[in-house]
Amino acid sequence: MDAQPVLLDTIPALEAVVGREVALSRWFTIDQARITAFADVTDDHQWIHLDAERAQRESPYGGTVAHGFLTIALLPAMLASAVSLGEARLTVNYGCNKVRFPAAVPAGSRIRGRFTVQSVEALADCTQLVWLVTMESEAGGKPVCVAEFVMRRY
Repeated sequence: MDAQPVLLDTIPALEAVVGREVALSRWFTIDQARITAFADVTDDHQWIHLDAERAQRESPYGGTVAHGFLTIALLPAMLASAVSLGEARLTVNYGCNKVRFPAAVPAGSRIRGRFTVQSVEALADCTQLVWLVTMESEAGGKPVCVAEFVMRRY
């Protein structure tokens, strides 16, 4: 059973934890069906994601791997499983600053995100939050994604 999300539902609560890791998401399974579906909706059909035989034969990973952008696309769901921010009129994913994919995500892996509040900034019409997100694989080793995830809450 997954843990309940950490409650950070006020600006002071968020400001109090700037610089600290505050939450860990649930595990997300990255099976071949999810990788194939992502390839279909993004028109990114590179063989390393879809052709298991060729990937086993020619890639350094020994099989198919997830798209890096598939891991990024899971950021909002990972955050929602880890942190409860309370109500807002509107929350938007504003983008990412630095993004790196230090390790591949083989098909069949499970990944999760570790969330650190990097900054909380009051803007004229909203609050901007920057999260340092480190995604890890259940298999261990290097992170599979490290990103600064920027969101705005109105």
